[in-house]
Order: sequence, then C-alpha cells, then structure tokens
Amino acid sequence: MAAPRRAAVLGSPIAHSLSPVLHRAAYAELGLEGWTYDRFEVDEKALPEFFGTLGSEWAGLSLTMPLKRAVIPLLDGISDTAASVDAVNTVVFAEDGRRTGDNTDIPGMVAALREHGIDKVETAAILGAGATASSALAALARICTGEVVVHVRSEARAAEMRQWAERLDVTVRTADWDDAEQALHAPLVVSTTPAGVTDSLARAVPERPAALFDVLYDPWPTVLAARWSAYGGAVVGGLDLLVHQAVLQVEQMTGRTPAPLEAMRKAGERALAAR
Repeated sequence: MAAPRRAAVLGSPIAHSLSPVLHRAAYAELGLEGWTYDRFEVDEKALPEFFGTLGSEWAGLSLTMPLKRAVIPLLDGISDTAASVDAVNTVVFAEDGRRTGDNTDIPGMVAALREHGIDKVETAAILGAGATASSALAALARICTGEVVVHVRSEARAAEMRQWAERLDVTVRTADWDDAEQALHAPLVVSTTPAGVTDSLARAVPERPAALFDVLYDPWPTVLAARWSAYGGAVVGGLDLLVHQAVLQVEQMTGRTPAPLEAMRKAGERALAAR
C-alpha cells in the first residue's frame, strides 16, 4: 500500500474555500487512497513556521490571499508563469525535497474561457485592478490580440496596471471607474472586483452583450452575471475558474492526468448549493 500523502490550501481567511471539496473529489475519482487534503488558516507572519513543519508526506499546497507573494522567498524556484505576475498559488513538493511554485490561475482562466468557446478576442476590458486583475491581464496576453481597457478607481492602481502591461507585453489603456459602463460593450469583459461592486452596472448591460467572465463564485450569480445571461450573453463564472485551476493543481501534485474535471465541478456545485 502506498504511503499516505498530504496536501492542503492555506490562506487567511480560509473557511470559505472550496478547494478541499474539489481536490477530495479528484482523489476519490482517481482512486488515490491515503491522500488527504485539508485547509489551514495561515497568514503571512505564520507562513515560514508552517513551512518548517512540513515533512516528506507532503505532496503540495494551494495558496490563496494573502500568501501568493509571501511564499516566494520560501521556495527553491518558481515557474515562468508565476514569475510573470509575482504570484504563486501552487506549490509542488518533489521527492528530493525541492519546493517549486507555479500559478495555475492564469492557464485556468484561459481554459475556462476556451471551454465556453472563447479562444481569441480582438479587444477586452477588465473591471478592477486588484490582485486578480494582474492574473487576468496575463491570461488576456494569451488570447487578446488588441487593446485591453482597465477600469480603475485610483491613479495608483492605474499605474500598477500599466506596469503589469509593460511586463506582460500587453497593450493597456486605463480608464476611470466612473466610465465602467462603457466596458460592457467589449467583446470580453473580465470582472475581478469583490462582491457587490459591479451590481450598479447591471442596468447598463447592452441588449446584445458578448462575453462576461466574472471571477466570483459565491454569491452566484452576481447581479451583473444574471442580467448578462438574461440578455443572452455568454457568462463564465468563478467556479469555472476555480475548477480549471484546481485540475492543474491536482495533476501537478499527484502526477495523474487527466484530472477528473467534471467530477470536481459537480462536487463544487453541490457544495455551493448547500451553503
């Protein structure tokens, strides 16, 4: 019998995380007996001590805020994808003890969009400029052939997004949040804002909207996503992203491919419905 293997998600707050539901569903589907996946409340200050307790039974970690940058100095290396946005959401432990960081949010976004038939767009718009916006910009760098307009609330955030754009080689124009209604006419709109922030924009959804990627999954649907869908537009949700990035994590941590995407999605849907 294979030795027990452990994985977990870390962050603060962490009680809301769906990652244990998704990863455990994958382990069950793959027949990985002895594999466990837990959640731990860990902030930036506690992270180094937590890493010091990890033994050879550990296969990997998922990381959420505020740890995606704080973890980098504790690792032996990070992937080019993670380096492109200075953010790690996945740590894989090798048999020789090396700890390598990756970012599955970016390819997860691309995969979620492609699942909904969105492979290429000429232009796009991003609502918000927080931590998720840089990953969204990196994902758009792979599928958007033209300008990305980012709607922000402050010049400081606008400057940050312009810096990311230069680093990612994306053509970006920043615009004021007061003009965010204009973003809704783009071929692809990516909303990276917290719950409730885009509710007031729902009244401005055009009669024939194109595609919306709203990274939230709880509550779902958001007011904006519900209106968008009612008007016949394509909607990609936060659960789509969560599942696709988790699929990549499971494959890296277990070495088993392909990970069972549909089983993971159904487990996530059941867990959200029970909340």
